[in-house]
Amino acid sequence: MALPNETIYTEDDYYNLPETTRAELIDGKIYYLAAPSRIHQKISSELYTIINHYIKSKGGLCEAYYAPFAVKLQEDKNTIVEPDISVICDPGKLTDRGCTGAPDWIIEIISPSNPGDDYVRKLNLYTDAGVREYWIIDPRTESILVYFLEQSNFQIEKYTFHDKIKSGIYDDLYIDFAKLDFQ
Repeated sequence: MALPNETIYTEDDYYNLPETTRAELIDGKIYYLAAPSRIHQKISSELYTIINHYIKSKGGLCEAYYAPFAVKLQEDKNTIVEPDISVICDPGKLTDRGCTGAPDWIIEIISPSNPGDDYVRKLNLYTDAGVREYWIIDPRTESILVYFLEQSNFQIEKYTFHDKIKSGIYDDLYIDFAKLDFQ
């Protein structure tokens, strides 16, 4: 008995989805995304504002984007993700459709319906693509895992919503979670 053929989706399929559809294309499979919770949006908004203000105050080349923002991690793969926050420091990676290539810094905020995606699947994707720094924020446990991926000795630091965290891609950007209003 033959197994049913599994459909492999492409970048064209992803971009032909209705504009109101939230989805990611990972290794040729489409994963539909639920609308984020209110706390998810508050965390994303607070962090994006801090990071964007920092970048603008420094006048650098980096740009910050928040979801939905398409990131095609590698040219030869059928993978397009929509990180909650992406910081791209190479303007050559930016296109009309989003980003082609690995962002320098990605932040994902855990959704209760699919925590394994951010902790496992996306960690592997981001590591393979060459993302320099990856933060996973879990509102349920009020914890933050910070992965420094560019170092030869892959480092992980664990923090809470009471900590002040330094970004690894900047010398003087600290985010004090204790001072943020997520309620």
